[in-house]
Amino acid sequence: MATHATGTFEGKSWDEKPYDQVEGLPKLTRVSSTNAFKGGVEGEGTLEYLVAYRDGNSGSFVGLERVIGRIDSRSGSFVLQHNGTFEGRTAKGDWFVVPGSGTGDLRGLRGAGGYVWQGQEGEMQVSYTLDYDFE
Repeated sequence: MATHATGTFEGKSWDEKPYDQVEGLPKLTRVSSTNAFKGGVEGEGTLEYLVAYRDGNSGSFVGLERVIGRIDSRSGSFVLQHNGTFEGRTAKGDWFVVPGSGTGDLRGLRGAGGYVWQGQEGEMQVSYTLDYDFE
């Protein structure tokens, strides 16, 4: 049976750079970011996003994030694969634990969840869920 974890993560850094801009086409950017997790997951995440802007206010993103920390009393690391969209001041994403990515006491971790950000520019606190178990 899966355990339901909730909490927040806070964006500690955000470095976004365009890598493909063509007049009349969606802008493509790469983001390097770090996150501090609190709640059911405690630790630090290092994240790389690829973003496609439909216009200046909406788009889609995919990413990979390595989280080093703990879940409950287990410590180690794991990788989350992100997929989501944003529109105005709302971003929604789904994620899952990349199979086989758990290390240390988190070896065999599997799970999925998501997150929603609804805030102001520069406000980087995000609520998340992760339903997980171990193989």
